[in-house]
Amino acid sequence: MAAPAARRQSPAPSADTARRLIHATTLVAWIITVAWALRMGTGLWGMPGTMGLPLPGFVVMWAVMMTAMMFSSIGPLAVLYSRTLDSPHRLLGLGAGYLLAWATTGFAAYVIADLFGGLASGRPALAQAVAVGCFVLAGLYQLTPLKRRCLSHCRSPIAHLVRLISFRGRWRDVRAGLHHGLFCLGCCWGLMVLMVAVGVMNVAAMVLLAAIIAAEKHWRYGETLAPVVGIACLVWAAVIVVEPGAAPGLDPAATTMSGMPMGS
Repeated sequence: MAAPAARRQSPAPSADTARRLIHATTLVAWIITVAWALRMGTGLWGMPGTMGLPLPGFVVMWAVMMTAMMFSSIGPLAVLYSRTLDSPHRLLGLGAGYLLAWATTGFAAYVIADLFGGLASGRPALAQAVAVGCFVLAGLYQLTPLKRRCLSHCRSPIAHLVRLISFRGRWRDVRAGLHHGLFCLGCCWGLMVLMVAVGVMNVAAMVLLAAIIAAEKHWRYGETLAPVVGIACLVWAAVIVVEPGAAPGLDPAATTMSGMPMGS
């Protein structure tokens, strides 16, 4: 009589399973991102605006980029959450909810990149001011209590685990991932604004920002690093005032890369 019950149960996912899934997904996303950038001819430094992509293509590209940059951030929560699950497939719901929170920001990113990319093509002084504003905004946000609160959530997911595992229904794992993703978005949106100034799909900037975000969330001195990064953003804003090329995503001179016109 016990055998049928045993067959109905799936083995609980292990912490190692969670880590492997996260590492594999992140690696695949980075490979796709770099391949996409090379195929579009943007190289490592990206191009201004939306790079000629329509809204659907841009949102897909953005989702892949966010997966590459942000998915590893769910690691500590996924390991803890996996210990409460009765099936490894439920980890997919957690990851899907987390990525959904970041993928939907692609719509806002498209509007912002399209608008400011247009400004860069005809109003270089205004584009320079926008670039300065992006760095000032990111820098100031790094110093706010809201940033510290969201960062604290991401650094200590165990404090919020009880709430997440209390979700019920078919979509409970997606809701848990979405809930955590929104806190992560609250922690990191200021840094993502910088992609407008340095160039969407700027792979070099993506790697740097991903490293900063990972250090903020996982390094023992991450909470101290956050305001340091904020001050560095403010300093870089001052650099852009002197040298607009320090923000290649809004520099009119960056409409070509390696002699190739944008969109070729």
